[in-house]
Amino acid sequence: MRGLVSLFAFLGESACCAVSALVRPREFRFGDAALAFQRAAFDGLPVTIGVGFLLGVILAFQSAAALQTFGVEVYVADLLAIALFRELGPIITAIILAGRTGSAFAAEIGTMKVDEELDALTTMGLPPVRFLVLPRVTAAAFAMPILTVFAEIAGLVGGALVLETMRVPPAAYWQHVTASSDAPMILFGLAKGLGFGLLVGLIGCAAGMQTRATADGVGHAATSAVVGSIVAIAVADGLLAVLCNIWGA
Repeated sequence: MRGLVSLFAFLGESACCAVSALVRPREFRFGDAALAFQRAAFDGLPVTIGVGFLLGVILAFQSAAALQTFGVEVYVADLLAIALFRELGPIITAIILAGRTGSAFAAEIGTMKVDEELDALTTMGLPPVRFLVLPRVTAAAFAMPILTVFAEIAGLVGGALVLETMRVPPAAYWQHVTASSDAPMILFGLAKGLGFGLLVGLIGCAAGMQTRATADGVGHAATSAVVGSIVAIAVADGLLAVLCNIWGA
């Protein structure tokens, strides 16, 4: 119960700090946000592109094996485009972000709490949420759409290479990708990624702020950040799927 109260208090303080930063932008630590953004986005590009490429290859092989029976393996392009842009791209990227960045946020802030640096910041009149949490959450939220785009492109390239081995012309493949994709679907996936990044950043920082001052406290915080982020992503995506089905989107 106490942990739940602390979580809601953290979310409320984060919301207040976000509003304060919008009203008084000079209070926002742009340098820290830029550094966190570099670590979350640019340093995470290689693994994101690699996983996205392999995801496209696997999906193309598995779906082409069934569609090749009917001689319509070219429609693998439509399947990949819809799956990557709408669902798999944001989800896979968010899970990678949770494993890399969410755990790092929890470990960094947790170590500072164990070393009593958070208490020192509070004593100096620097709220830890505004000073440490807000830049990291902002960086995670804005890194997600960029990583999602690269993961989706890598997945489509992987699918194209697989279908090329099955004698599907690249021009036909990309024509089907273009025909099955539209701006609302792509923007919906990017907006979903932005929300997932916000969840990863908040949960990672919350786990760090709640770190216990014990030998395994930081490790437990990092684990909680990853597990909590993945669960939150799955729940949020499920709720969005139900709402889209209700709205007919």
